[in-house]
Amino acid sequence: MKQDMLQEKYPIFTLEIDKSETQYKDIDEILAYLRERIDEHEIAQHIGDFDHHAHTSSLKDGKIQEGMLAAGNIVFCFGTALPKPEMLAVRPRSIGVAEYADKFSIAFLEAPMPLANNAMEGWVKGLVKQ
Repeated sequence: MKQDMLQEKYPIFTLEIDKSETQYKDIDEILAYLRERIDEHEIAQHIGDFDHHAHTSSLKDGKIQEGMLAAGNIVFCFGTALPKPEMLAVRPRSIGVAEYADKFSIAFLEAPMPLANNAMEGWVKGLVKQ
């Protein structure tokens, strides 16, 4: 797993997984796996799924990286407290999954809560065959 700064302002974690390194055959199977992890978690709450590839493809001027076959986000929340309304600006969380012919690329924004980061990192690393 790689930690990076996207566009010099977004702290993200990414993991690229060759299709031979995982039991999951497509983006739908990966999103289903992540949904199971969210549903099993004592705090996390699933909100929804977003087919980003379909959305961008439907736009007149939508652009998608060459070779990207599918792209989607699973959206959820770890919120255990709302100490002030500004917290709503940084919630909910999501994990993005992009599918290519030979690999998957999984990414998520770093959360200010270690519990959330540890869970998301564990879920994503769990996609790799042991």
